[in-house]
Amino acid sequence: MTDATQLMVWIDQDLCTGDGICEEIAPDVFVGREDGLWVVKEEASHFGKTIVFDAKEGDGHGPEGSRGVARVPDSQTDIVIEAAEECPGECIMIEPYDAKSIQDRGA
Repeated sequence: MTDATQLMVWIDQDLCTGDGICEEIAPDVFVGREDGLWVVKEEASHFGKTIVFDAKEGDGHGPEGSRGVARVPDSQTDIVIEAAEECPGECIMIEPYDAKSIQDRGA
């Protein structure tokens, strides 16, 4: 089942402090990497396929940073905004949904 989406989110890796508050608040949208920083993801439960925007190669992965934008399911909008507000590094970037950005990410 696909949720409608009005927002996109990405993490500026240069600003991420690795606290992980984002994943505590919105685990369907944020996930930690092995290097201690966090990235965004799209969960299969919302979009039919899980994609982690961690710059790894292969199926189920996509670019990171500003090219690694994840769609935010409407059901997750409030908690993604809360995660951005609580983030000590102020690295969570929320933008209006743009279909071209989704196509350009290469996912």
